[in-house]
Amino acid sequence: MSGPQEQLVAQLARIKDLSGLSLRALATQAGLSSSSLSRYLTGRLVPPWEAVVALCKAVGRDPRPLRPVWAEATKAGAAPAPRRNDLPADLFDFTGREAESAQVEELLRTAGAVAIDGMAGVGKTSLAVHVAHRLAAAYPDGGLYLDLHGFTPGQEPLEPLAALGRLLAALEITHPPAGAVERAALWRSELSRRRALVVLDNAVDAEQVRPLLPGAGRSALLVTSRNRLVSLDGVPPVSVEPFTTGDAADLFGRAAGLGATDDQAVGQVLQQCGGLPLALRMAGARLRHRPGWTVAVLAERLRDTAGRFDAVFGMSLHQLDPAQRRMFRLLGVLPGADFDAAVAGALADVPAGRLGAVLDELVDAHLLQELAPGRFRMHDLIRQYAADLADDEEPQADAALRRVVHHYLAQAVAHDRMLPSPQRPQPAAGNPAEALAWFDLEYVNLVAGFDAAVRLGVDEVVAELPQAMRVWFFRHRGTDDQTRLLQAAADAAARLGRHQERAALLSDLGFALAAAGRLAEALAAYEVAEGEGPDDEFAAGLALRTGLARRDLGDLEAAQEQLRRARELFEKLGRPAGQSQALAFEGWVTLRLGRRAEAVDLARASVALAAGPGRVTGLVTLGLAVEDPAESLRTLHEALRLSEEHNLQHNQAWCHNALGVALRGMGSLDEALEHHRRAVALLEPLAEVQLEIDCRHEYAETCRMAGRPDEALALLDRIVALARELGRPHDEQLARAARQKI
Repeated sequence: MSGPQEQLVAQLARIKDLSGLSLRALATQAGLSSSSLSRYLTGRLVPPWEAVVALCKAVGRDPRPLRPVWAEATKAGAAPAPRRNDLPADLFDFTGREAESAQVEELLRTAGAVAIDGMAGVGKTSLAVHVAHRLAAAYPDGGLYLDLHGFTPGQEPLEPLAALGRLLAALEITHPPAGAVERAALWRSELSRRRALVVLDNAVDAEQVRPLLPGAGRSALLVTSRNRLVSLDGVPPVSVEPFTTGDAADLFGRAAGLGATDDQAVGQVLQQCGGLPLALRMAGARLRHRPGWTVAVLAERLRDTAGRFDAVFGMSLHQLDPAQRRMFRLLGVLPGADFDAAVAGALADVPAGRLGAVLDELVDAHLLQELAPGRFRMHDLIRQYAADLADDEEPQADAALRRVVHHYLAQAVAHDRMLPSPQRPQPAAGNPAEALAWFDLEYVNLVAGFDAAVRLGVDEVVAELPQAMRVWFFRHRGTDDQTRLLQAAADAAARLGRHQERAALLSDLGFALAAAGRLAEALAAYEVAEGEGPDDEFAAGLALRTGLARRDLGDLEAAQEQLRRARELFEKLGRPAGQSQALAFEGWVTLRLGRRAEAVDLARASVALAAGPGRVTGLVTLGLAVEDPAESLRTLHEALRLSEEHNLQHNQAWCHNALGVALRGMGSLDEALEHHRRAVALLEPLAEVQLEIDCRHEYAETCRMAGRPDEALALLDRIVALARELGRPHDEQLARAARQKI
């Protein structure tokens, strides 16, 4: 942080102290989100002036003296993030819908939400995206888009929990809370400080959408659905009907590149298309690709084909050659949402040199949408038609899907190798940021591909894909699918007789379960993995993880035994980084067991072996263990500096909590409280349950000593609720014992 930012943070912290309120309570009173307030109080974000005024009013303070400090902090702060825009491209030939557009825009201004309904192919998404692009300037924080897959062939509608995870990820919250209720509250809180336009496309019903509503604030919501969402309170509906003759003729003429036409023949085509923009564009594209045809010829061909929409779609297929038609059929069974050209090439086994022409022809025929250069998707109605054709005419569909899942695995492995990790200190050549961005972009498709591999029995892909996603999952370990994928992968590895891979997958499964607070299940996975572990290096890592789970369960003697074993194995293997971590955590447990001098020695040995951010664990343990106050604070501030330098938010929270504990022991209760507040604020968007419980315990004790019983009780009650939810009797017992002291 720069000097002006530090001054502003200090002033805001004083306001927080004056309020006597918890972070959440103060945020509520000031009309802010608690996550935003946490960013202001930790210096990660310079607040808008309106937020400063609201905070001052909450404590009855004049905000005007803060204006110069705020102005300097704003100048010194980081440049604002670029405006996010996830919206698909607007259609260049968008036609008509003037009345509907005006109605949607007016409702967005007045009600802040609109639900657009209508039959398949009527242009609901096109209208929503068109309006969103027109109103972009009114929503400076950007446009968010999410397909809820309410009617996507071959896919289940997106559950609210998963949908909230993806929406929060779009706001750069990579570790959302575990529960749908908590995610919905965080989503509303985050949107309340923004002015963004959210488009939720293809909703199946009101129940799917209700948890995703933005709540109070200046953001707005556009929903599309084939069903009228009448029970969605506060979201007025706008129904979209098929085009009238005039608009239908205009769109058909533009798609076909026509001037004056035979009105009677045009009328026959429009009747066959049913006024649906999708069908009109396809019919127009068919005529444009047959310059020798007249509109009357097109009308006759449509009339001779049974089924109105089959006629339109089938006419578009007639302009394709056999390879293009085969690509179209296979795209109907492709798992996932959007896709790139390489995936299509793997699906149809088309060489790269011919691939561009095949996809271009499908785009020109309006059978495929190009969302961005080289990125495609199918309209659900067309996708269903293609899937039906594949069922009847494509006996090699399963073989095509096998090529796709192997392609996704190969791409995941290649991008994973670019990412540094403790197991791979020297990654392959490439840009790690671009590799992570690839995983972000393809995550939905990777999960869909994994499920397809399970369905097809492609066990080698099922076993290997979660391993290729290990580093990405570690950074996004709140992802809902992680434990499901890891369990299925471990089962597949067992069927393949790959017992070492199964052990590694079970170890990762245990780590994911522990991060979610499910410690008993984590230990069960570790126990099975231990029986199949390949070597001492695996055993060392597993012992470290087991020791941490035992520590979090309060079984300190067993934890110490496991951590000592990990330390000895790492030393034998010549792995100083692992040895350092084991020493640090062993020192922490030893300190809790009351052996301070031994804990200091272990922590010093940990710091001596580590380098860079790897020193943080040892420094925190040492800072808590040493008795000299000056050395304690110096050591903990060094740990905090390293955590901030490397943007390790979990460690930052841990360091602030440790500083609170150290300062409490020195009698500096006000300063200690400030560090506890910062720790809890940093943890709020991370959903790190165990660390949150630990920090709240220490925060509550400092509040008790500072004469703040109400705050202490509120913190302990939160621990009790978390412990009950997760089946953690040790933490519940500690919290209840602490309550008895207040």
